[in-house]
Amino acid sequence: MNSKKYLDYIINPLELLRTKEVLKVNPTIIPERKEITESKIYLFEYNNESITSSIIKNIEDCYKHLETTETTWINIDGIKKDDVEKICFHFGVHPLIIEDILSVSQRPKMDQINGLLFCVLDMLYFNEKESAVEAEQISIVLGRNFVISFQEDEKRDVFNLLREKMKINGSKIRQSGADFLYYSLIDSIVDHYYLVMEKLGDKIEQLEEDIIRNSSNRTLVNINNLRKEMILLKRSIGPVRELIHGILRSENEIIEEKTEKYFKDVYDHIVQANDLAENYRDIMINIHDLYMSNMNLKLNEAMKVMAIVTCMLAPATVIGGIFGMNFERLPLLHNKWGFFVSVGLMILIPAWMMLYFKKKKWF
Repeated sequence: MNSKKYLDYIINPLELLRTKEVLKVNPTIIPERKEITESKIYLFEYNNESITSSIIKNIEDCYKHLETTETTWINIDGIKKDDVEKICFHFGVHPLIIEDILSVSQRPKMDQINGLLFCVLDMLYFNEKESAVEAEQISIVLGRNFVISFQEDEKRDVFNLLREKMKINGSKIRQSGADFLYYSLIDSIVDHYYLVMEKLGDKIEQLEEDIIRNSSNRTLVNINNLRKEMILLKRSIGPVRELIHGILRSENEIIEEKTEKYFKDVYDHIVQANDLAENYRDIMINIHDLYMSNMNLKLNEAMKVMAIVTCMLAPATVIGGIFGMNFERLPLLHNKWGFFVSVGLMILIPAWMMLYFKKKKWF
C-alpha cells in the first residue's frame, strides 16, 4: 500500500474496514452468523377468494400448513439456527440447503434438491447517511404449495408492495400458485436494484460536477469510496443472472409453464441491471481519469506560472550578477546614471519578454 492510500485512510479511517468488508471473499471459510434470541415468523395463507395473515410465535405452528391446499408464504425475519433447522426438516429441505441458509456472505445461486427449488441472493439497500450500499442475504425455498423466505434483518425489506397486492381480491398473485409468489419475491428484489443504482447514479453525477468545479484530495477519497460500492453492487447483481437462468433451465414441475414467461421477464431485467452496473463501473474509471487529468492540468498551470516568473526574474538576476562582480573596472560603475540604467534594463527586458510570450500565446 502506497503513501497515498495511507493518506486516504487517515482522512477517512472507517474506509479501511469498509474495504475489507466489500472485498472479503474466502469460500473455504464459512463465517459465523451471530445467534439471535428470537426470530419473527409471518404467515400468509391465501387463495383466489380469501387471505389470512398472522404472526406465529412457535415454529411448530407452521407444520400444519404443509398439507394445506392453499398457497402458504412463511417469512422468517431473523436467522435462528434451531428454528431454521426445525422448519426445514419438516418441509423436506436438504441439509446442504440448510447450511447455505445459515451461512453468511453467500454468492447468489440456485439449487434444486428433493423436488424443491432454492435460491439465495442479496437484497440491496442504499444507506443515505453513510452513502453506502448495504446487502442483506435472503434465502427462498419453493415447494409444491408453499414458499419459505429467510431474512436477516426484520426491520426492512422490499416486499411491502407485494403484501399490498396480496390483499387485493382477483389480483394476479391471488389467482396463481406458489411458483408465481416465488417469482414475485425475486422480481421485487431485482426491481429494487434499480432504485439503488439510481442513487449511485446521482452520486456519480454529483462527483463528476465536484471534479470539474473543485478537485481536492477529498474528491479522490470519494472516488475510491464510490468504486468500492460499485464492487459490492457488481458482486451482488452479476450472479443473479445465472440464478434466473438456472431456474429457467431447471424444468422443475413446480414451475408451471405459464409462469416461465415471468421468469424470462425477470431475466431481462437482471441483464439490463447487470449492463447498467458495467456502465457505472466504466464511468467510474473515466471519472478517475478525469480527476487525474484535472489535477495534471492544475499542476501544469502552476508549473507554467512558476516558469514565467523564473523567466521574468532571469534578466534581473544576470544584470545584478554582472554588476556585483568584484572587478575594479566595470562599465557604468562610477557613472551617476549607472544604477538607473541597470534597474531600467531589469524592467524593460522582462516587459519585452512578457509581450513576446503573449504574442506567442504561451499564456
